[in-house]
Amino acid sequence: MSRFTFSILLALLSLVGSAQEKPQITRIDTITTKAKKDSIPVKKERYGLRVGVDLFKLTRSFYETDYRGLELVGDYRLTRRHFLAAEVGNEDKTVDDDQLNFTTKGTYLKVGFDYNSYQNWLYMENVISVGLRYGVSSFSQTLNHYSIYNPNPYFGEAPIIVSGEEFDGLSASWIEVVAGMKAEVFHNIFVGFSVRLNRLVTQKRPDNFDNLYIPGFNRTYNGDFGVGFNYTVSYFIPLYKSTVKVKEKAKKKKK
Repeated sequence: MSRFTFSILLALLSLVGSAQEKPQITRIDTITTKAKKDSIPVKKERYGLRVGVDLFKLTRSFYETDYRGLELVGDYRLTRRHFLAAEVGNEDKTVDDDQLNFTTKGTYLKVGFDYNSYQNWLYMENVISVGLRYGVSSFSQTLNHYSIYNPNPYFGEAPIIVSGEEFDGLSASWIEVVAGMKAEVFHNIFVGFSVRLNRLVTQKRPDNFDNLYIPGFNRTYNGDFGVGFNYTVSYFIPLYKSTVKVKEKAKKKKK
């Protein structure tokens, strides 16, 4: 009888133990499920100022004796994809053509915006952009020497005429379409390049001469068309961060 009673008591204790463990497991599972539902993936994107220099113009000054130039570049991240951008610089360029030799000196400023079309991965800040610039330049031209075109070289070449005439107070403005990219190679250090198509809007020409080279605009083609290129290295100065929710593509299961 005592053995039978002991067996009943052991069975009751087992049932009580299992009854106490079952609510505890259910509570943990409920908390875990709720935490998964409440957690939303987020990332913090940095906003700030990026400043740098055009290495193309800087190095060109060393290997090309007839050129001196420097360009500083900068952009500020305005929204997730839009950047305010600007370039400022100066150039001293001597052009030696078949008929004339002249020197152009001046400064320029370009302002505009870039749109980043590249979808970065998490914590990446690379840029593949298209944009616009409005440029203005103030410069002078010096006609060093020239020769009169001779349609019949049989009678000899035309003599070179030394001029040295200076034309001051010249100016020009133009629109640039820009396409380029920037990639972070080290922490906060970016390298990039861009190509530009330019179209003159206004210009002040010298008397009996033309603006064949404009600082910031480069060589003019057909009077009002030009192209440009730069290769930059820049440093990013972070100012603040903005939290952005990460979009997740959820696949719905068909029932």
